[in-house]
Amino acid sequence: MVASASTRALWKGAISFGLVHIPVALHTATTEQGLNFDWLDKRSMDPVGYKRINKRTGKEIDKEDIVKGIEYEDGHYVILSQEEIAAAYPKTTQTIAIEMFVPATDIPFIYLERPYYVTPANKGEKVYALLRETLSRTERVGIARVIIQTKQHLAALIPFGRALVLNLLRWGDEIRSSENLSFPAEGAKEAGITDKELKMAEQLVMDMSGKWDPDEFHDSFKDEIMKLVNEKVETGDIQTVVEPEEVELQRGGGAQILDLTELLQRSLKKRTDNEDRDRRPVRKPAKSTTASSAPARGAHKRRAV
Repeated sequence: MVASASTRALWKGAISFGLVHIPVALHTATTEQGLNFDWLDKRSMDPVGYKRINKRTGKEIDKEDIVKGIEYEDGHYVILSQEEIAAAYPKTTQTIAIEMFVPATDIPFIYLERPYYVTPANKGEKVYALLRETLSRTERVGIARVIIQTKQHLAALIPFGRALVLNLLRWGDEIRSSENLSFPAEGAKEAGITDKELKMAEQLVMDMSGKWDPDEFHDSFKDEIMKLVNEKVETGDIQTVVEPEEVELQRGGGAQILDLTELLQRSLKKRTDNEDRDRRPVRKPAKSTTASSAPARGAHKRRAV
């Protein structure tokens, strides 16, 4: 059974591009379906937590004795205070700030990390639909920055049926280079593949091809474990476990909708004006034949700041 998306927003703000602001909310688009084996004390069925342990001495230490450090080379650390770390946090803007639009095929799958459903808020349905349809027709996605829970993310705003999906992306330096790994040469002939072998492989792929249906694939390990769990529940072999409370994530306010057509026209005009200004040649002032070339008295006092 597929779980429905939560109606409770985990983030509220606005999509921003040009002069357009679209009030929106984020909702989780995925759910963790893996198995979590919690640690329990077999004598009392009390939860077993994690301790702060000094790895050298093996002794537990107090929270007040812990500092945060960055290892800049093997065995050498730079210690940062809580104030220094707090000052480096990006300023929360509650905005999905689109910086550019790129072809959807330009983003390799390896960069995709985590999706969120984006829903319109505060009567922003029409502007939301306009952006969705525009992205679909142009086959573009919006590349944006967004801050969620004080952490800055790179993200792609992608049309998905009736919805817009904000898919968090991995930063470029988070993708490991494959340069030192060994791969066959690129190209069939370069890899020593014959035309006959390639044709047979293509035929096999086509014979095994079908329409994608995620419901056809299951985690067999989870299914077997849950089968055992259900059998124990039916026989009464259970223990009471207290579920942890959900932590409500940060929320922000919505944004005001202005006239869409006017904002689009102003945004396009602003870009055109900037491009014209960049292309405009710089003219040097002509030398005066009547006025003295010496600076007027007090001219240095009128210098623009």
